[in-house]
Amino acid sequence: MARVDVIMPQMGESIAEGTISKWLKQAGDAVKRDEAILEISTDKVDAEIPAPASGVLSEIKVAEGKTVAVQTVIAVIETEAVAGAAAGPAPQPAARAAEAPRSAPPPTKPAAAVPAALPPPPPPPPPAASVPAAAPAARRADGGGVETAEDRLRRRSTPLVRKIAAEHNVDIGRIPGSGIAGRVTKQDILSFIESGAATPPPSAPAAGAGAAGGAAAGGAVIHPSVEAWPGDRVEPMSRIRKLTADHMIMSRRVSAHVTSYYEVDFSRIARIRQAKKREYEERGAKLTFMAFVTKVIADNLRRHPILNASVSGDTVIYRKPVNIGIAVALDWGLIVPVIRNADELSLAGIARQMADLAERARTKKLQPDEVQKGTFSITNPGVFGSYIGAPIINQPQVAILGVGVIEKRSKVITLDDGQDVIAIRTLGMLSMSYDHRVVDGADADRFMSDVKRDLETFPEGAA
Repeated sequence: MARVDVIMPQMGESIAEGTISKWLKQAGDAVKRDEAILEISTDKVDAEIPAPASGVLSEIKVAEGKTVAVQTVIAVIETEAVAGAAAGPAPQPAARAAEAPRSAPPPTKPAAAVPAALPPPPPPPPPAASVPAAAPAARRADGGGVETAEDRLRRRSTPLVRKIAAEHNVDIGRIPGSGIAGRVTKQDILSFIESGAATPPPSAPAAGAGAAGGAAAGGAVIHPSVEAWPGDRVEPMSRIRKLTADHMIMSRRVSAHVTSYYEVDFSRIARIRQAKKREYEERGAKLTFMAFVTKVIADNLRRHPILNASVSGDTVIYRKPVNIGIAVALDWGLIVPVIRNADELSLAGIARQMADLAERARTKKLQPDEVQKGTFSITNPGVFGSYIGAPIINQPQVAILGVGVIEKRSKVITLDDGQDVIAIRTLGMLSMSYDHRVVDGADADRFMSDVKRDLETFPEGAA
């Protein structure tokens, strides 16, 4: 009988920890190699983690809802395949601490050894108690070179925390961390900002724009407590819901939101779609209105680079790649997988990628890099029947497009002889929220006018 450690994987280069969302298997259950045994959440993505070997899940070391550093042993599988034991990360301190029960047959020994496997995380907090000592380490980690998982742990923050710190001009080294190894958690930095300790000197907001000052002064992302009434059902927010809530509030504070609305006649695209639908299905792609919209948006972002940009301080970064994020509504929240280099893809290529990413988002098979580095986002509330909406910008992007319901409605059209008639057309509303700090109304409306024109005159040969 051999033991194989299940470790918290590093789901991306910048990710240093993960949260156990749900155990799909319980202690004592038989598992097969590559069978999903648990779900984890990170700052970037939710994912199912497969078993590294076949056997019996003999021990669960980390309970649901707990957040641990990458490479932490979270469970143990007992297997007859001795070779499978090599899959366990031998160099890790936690794995070495677990070697004692392997050689101790009495059942009481492993139980006594469990605490011995846990001490590795607690020792780091004493240095973290000395906040000034942590600041130089953060500066060294930022100074260059390849950043390792250990470096990130010493820096005591996740990418999301560092992003919030940068937006509020907060030195993470000033904040006592309550996370593993003294790391600064999202709750720590939000509490720090809420306390007013991060508020700049009085002269700073007066000299700066109102948006930046308001973001720092009104940084109350911590939601007020509300009394539950008898008969109410109270549930904690899921990790993805917490991240979405904080990200949306932050976006409203950071960007000066303005929204433009355009009605588009999709009648031509409806005819093309009907004629090509079966052909696309035979090629393994589903031809949707969203595929046409994404294709036209991608083509126009190259011609209107200000909509494919990000704001960094008082500079504008014009992104070279056109990476379009497509919002996918899941039963447990919202996720935005990204189609990379969408402007280089054909309509069929976009349709295939949209179907693939959406399916893997629903089955929790996405990789972290597939939800990162988007340059523009599209959300489709129309699939639920919504006429139109004003979406919130997905930071650090400067614009997001909302697609309303596309349906047959009456419209006044002018015939070739100049006569006006009422006709039944396939119409839909598009809305685009944009960051008025860098995108002027004229820029946004020129972009939307081109998108409307290209959708209404989409060439059949391009499909």
